[in-house]
Amino acid sequence: MSVTLNSGFKMPVVGLGVWRMEAKEIRDLIINSINIGYRHFDCAADYKNESEVGEALAEALSTGLVKREDLFITTKLWNSDHGHVVEACKDSLKKLQLDYLDLYLVHFPVATKHTGVGATGSALDEDGVLEIDTTVSLETTWHAMEDLVSMGLVRSIGISNYDIFLTRDCLAYSKVKPAVNQIETHPYFQRDCLVKFCQKHGICVTAHTPLGGGAGNVEWFSSVSALDDPVLKNLAEKYKKTVAQVVLRWGIQRNTVVIPKTSKLDRLKENFQVFDFELSKEDMNLINKVDRKQRTNQPAKFWGIDLYA
Repeated sequence: MSVTLNSGFKMPVVGLGVWRMEAKEIRDLIINSINIGYRHFDCAADYKNESEVGEALAEALSTGLVKREDLFITTKLWNSDHGHVVEACKDSLKKLQLDYLDLYLVHFPVATKHTGVGATGSALDEDGVLEIDTTVSLETTWHAMEDLVSMGLVRSIGISNYDIFLTRDCLAYSKVKPAVNQIETHPYFQRDCLVKFCQKHGICVTAHTPLGGGAGNVEWFSSVSALDDPVLKNLAEKYKKTVAQVVLRWGIQRNTVVIPKTSKLDRLKENFQVFDFELSKEDMNLINKVDRKQRTNQPAKFWGIDLYA
């Protein structure tokens, strides 16, 4: 099952995110995922595992496990490379062992001090606050992203972690419209206004952290997991599915793309088994009512500044 982007290319509605995946786990994770049926993989320079993903993809392609045209590979421009877009993209392509990307995203709407192409540093000042580069505008960055399309390095370009105002601005100054806005959204952080704004203007919303981050974000950011919500648990019993499957199905029926992450084989299979049932309109509305407006992914923990304040 896929959606057609405004660029004309199709993107599978379920993908696998590789954030916080250990390098030693990547090979088996990618190969197992392809065997299960995954074709969409969400990467980023900042995840620091593009080389390992590239090795796994090269193995899958060389052995005939999958064809390149059947894969959809996303990666992202890191904050410190906003002034070096073409070089950063080529660095990611080299690590991923690919000739082109299906989707390249601006990871965050902020340019920071350059630390070397592909180094993905987050330089902090003497007070421990992120060194923001005020000489590179988001418009400048976007026009460099557009160049990647004309160069044939990237098929579609998009944005990530942009709010309504920044998305509107990007629509205004872009020649090539953003095909995707990848944002955190899940039952406890639904962001319905942003989702609907993007969809109204032809931008596909990809939900990162579609399960609310699970145990990882509870540990890192002291967030509350939606997977323990009693309403969601009751619905899981009703449909004879897991809570995660119900949440992912809700995301798909909102017309968003979901990219859950896991390194466990049983969860990989579970997260992909969401096409054999449909939530009723009444149950969709039940889930809509559990929203807590609770962001679970908080980069301020590492940057010494809350960019969402």
